[in-house]
Amino acid sequence: MPSSLRRNPATAGYLAFLLLVHVVAGQALSPDRADGVHRWVSTNLENLGTHPVGSLIGSLLFVNGTLTRFWTLEFIGTVITLGIGVGWALARLERRHGPIRAFGAFLLGHVGATLLIAPFIAYAIHHGWYPDTVRTGLDYGISYGAQTALAAATVDLPKRARVFWTLFALAWPLGGAEFVGPVPDFNTIGHLVAAALGFVIGMALRHKTPALRADVPRRAR
Repeated sequence: MPSSLRRNPATAGYLAFLLLVHVVAGQALSPDRADGVHRWVSTNLENLGTHPVGSLIGSLLFVNGTLTRFWTLEFIGTVITLGIGVGWALARLERRHGPIRAFGAFLLGHVGATLLIAPFIAYAIHHGWYPDTVRTGLDYGISYGAQTALAAATVDLPKRARVFWTLFALAWPLGGAEFVGPVPDFNTIGHLVAAALGFVIGMALRHKTPALRADVPRRAR
């Protein structure tokens, strides 16, 4: 078994599952059927009001992005979410703190950021900052969880690397920000909230959870 799979089996399995679902949704389902599934799992205000658990869990099964249009900003976002957020950051958390704590952090970021920005979205719609279509729009995927994992994984990096990845976690969501009225789009705000949650979670893990042996240098025998 490759070293990466042996050291991060839960992350490797989840990553493979996400890729499989992405291919099936894009190739095996008709566009109308895929759109219907994506609309049901979207964590928009309407779905959070009618089936919050289903939309929050269902959203964890999908990557909202492209793996083929490599010349687009959407592809860069997918690489950051899937490759860095899951493939590196979540794997690092799994190695250092175990799969339960790693995926607990991921889930807390996904659910926490979604629920924390929901009242703001409602407020912004009420004041005309966002169009009313946002209430029922497409908004699914793992990116908030991946962003939380990325921020959490930066906390115990060496100082120079920690500074770089902290700035990266805060800056990349702003790269594609769209300002509607006085505030940026809710996805940008959601990713910044997810990063803030990740920094807090990372500090809690660093102070309360001893790192697993996988990241501890072995003594010479």
